[in-house]
Amino acid sequence: MSEAKAEIKIGIVTASDRASAGVYEDLSGQAIKDTLTDYLSSPWQAVYRLIPDDQPVVEKTLIELADDEGCCLIVTTGGTGPAPRDLVPEATEAVCNKMMPGFGELMRQVSLQYVPTAILSRQTAGIRNRSLIINLPGKPKSIRECLDAVFPAVPYCVDLIEGPFLETHETVIKAFRPRAK
Repeated sequence: MSEAKAEIKIGIVTASDRASAGVYEDLSGQAIKDTLTDYLSSPWQAVYRLIPDDQPVVEKTLIELADDEGCCLIVTTGGTGPAPRDLVPEATEAVCNKMMPGFGELMRQVSLQYVPTAILSRQTAGIRNRSLIINLPGKPKSIRECLDAVFPAVPYCVDLIEGPFLETHETVIKAFRPRAK
């Protein structure tokens, strides 16, 4: 009798003062969940947080999702611009053991194909123990564009940090894993 696979936990964090105050609906967090649902064939569950764009709150939330909830992947939206309250990249750097600058570089490169203001975005990624944290922009359309660009590398990165094996719907997005020699 085969054992059922445990659901993989993935953190989804929206950092927005206005959405967290109920001024408007969080469409960005839903866009992340919808995109990951399209991508992943592995059973997974979203561990969702809607929080103000406040660096100590973001840091505490990232630590909780990584250390307490055991999320192998944490995807944030919002707080990556140049405004004074945009502090998600700083919070990510503060809690990570290693930064992964290639993620931000690729996301900006892709976004520049659509808007010249992509150079204002400070998306980044980092690793906290066995969790990969990726900071995305705040617009739902940009979320999908950025994830389409970087997600092929995500499952292998999670493998390398000793996380669970993420499988994708290959007709939607193909995970890249180098072949063993």
